[in-house]
Amino acid sequence: MDLSISHAQAQRLLKQRNLLAIGCATLFGVSVLLTLTAASRDREVVLQPVLARPLTLSSSHIDKDYLELVTRDAALLTLNRSPSNLQYWMDSILEITDPRTHGRMKAELMKVFSEQNGSNVSQYFTIEKLTVDPEGLTSEVNGILHTVVGSKEVTAEARTFRFVWSYSGVSLKLAGFGQVTGKGANGKDADRQNTTGREDA
Repeated sequence: MDLSISHAQAQRLLKQRNLLAIGCATLFGVSVLLTLTAASRDREVVLQPVLARPLTLSSSHIDKDYLELVTRDAALLTLNRSPSNLQYWMDSILEITDPRTHGRMKAELMKVFSEQNGSNVSQYFTIEKLTVDPEGLTSEVNGILHTVVGSKEVTAEARTFRFVWSYSGVSLKLAGFGQVTGKGANGKDADRQNTTGREDA
């Protein structure tokens, strides 16, 4: 009798242990599946403050409106400078630069810094047209580049500048920029003169 009871208890404990093992295995499988699903999903960030409408960033592609906004701000940052703000100008550009092109960009910016530091030459850019290519991660701005010596404007010339971007995750970084020669406005014959868009004069 005692043997029969002990056998029944052992069977019951074995059954409970098996059920527990199956439950643990199921939970582990579900956890792994959820982890893989979360890792494979596109990351999204919704941007709304100070924008005309909400923008959503996805890791699968760059939003056209977002690229336009970033290009506009980048153009105002990179193409407007004076001797008094050169350090801020250079540091701000390097902050948005792709780490892979950081060294080359800094070398070009240092050339401008050395040439303009201590002078009385300033420049500012007025945007007239802006075009973007989200697929190619490029954008162009057309407008007038003004050069000022002291308090007198000495030149005001039509210029086109191209910006090249890199996009990883939901991070957009500046890979390079410069003045376009040739057709411009995304024309096939257009070339960038340099990475900073600086005037050689």
